[in-house]
Amino acid sequence: MIDAVGNPQSILLLGGTSEIGLAIVEAFAAGRPPRVVLAARPSDRLDAARRRLEVAGCAVETLDFDARAVETHADVVRKAFAGGDIDVAIVAFGVLGDNEKAWTEVAAALELAQVNYTGAVSVGVALAERFSEQGHGALVALSSVAGERPRRANFVYGSTKAGMDAFYTGLTAALRPHGVTVTVVRPGFVHTRMTEGLRPAPFSTTPDAVASLVVDAVRTRKERVWAPAPLRFVMSAVRHLPRRLPL
Repeated sequence: MIDAVGNPQSILLLGGTSEIGLAIVEAFAAGRPPRVVLAARPSDRLDAARRRLEVAGCAVETLDFDARAVETHADVVRKAFAGGDIDVAIVAFGVLGDNEKAWTEVAAALELAQVNYTGAVSVGVALAERFSEQGHGALVALSSVAGERPRRANFVYGSTKAGMDAFYTGLTAALRPHGVTVTVVRPGFVHTRMTEGLRPAPFSTTPDAVASLVVDAVRTRKERVWAPAPLRFVMSAVRHLPRRLPL
């Protein structure tokens, strides 16, 4: 279980090579290195992620996980919990895609929908079942401010994040009676491999900065986090702008 000062003994990272996800694990590990399960497709990046966390003192195991293979998700989650209770599960996988292809090519649109929405819902249901049985824990879902007001430049991606965000926001209320906290995290532009080469948006941030906010949220049982925090007020205003205005 999460100890009295907020340090988890075990963490499951779905999207085991996510830069934000790994930064969150490292931030927790600064207090007490936990047992970590990295779930991702086998790759050199996954091997590097494992070594990175082992250097931080974590005991690390890996599971083969593909966000698109929804028929395998329940089994992946079952295996993750088979080694003992999971205190914190982080849903950190996703793809940005090419917006112009995504609204003109069916295959591109479906990849975004399958990974960012269908895959996220699939693992969310599996995690909810396990956490309900366990009776404690924290589930962190990495959403995006893009889902609050999809822009012309990324509306397909934004639509998938809007659906994912709505699902985990509902799961927050559903799991609360079971002693489980769900934290929906809405980062803005984060400097990662996914955004490399793109023009940074205002209030851009880093994986480490997001991680710091997430760790605090888990420890204080916050159910919604904007990263950085001022985006909460920015997006509140943006949501009410006339639709004809370009964003």
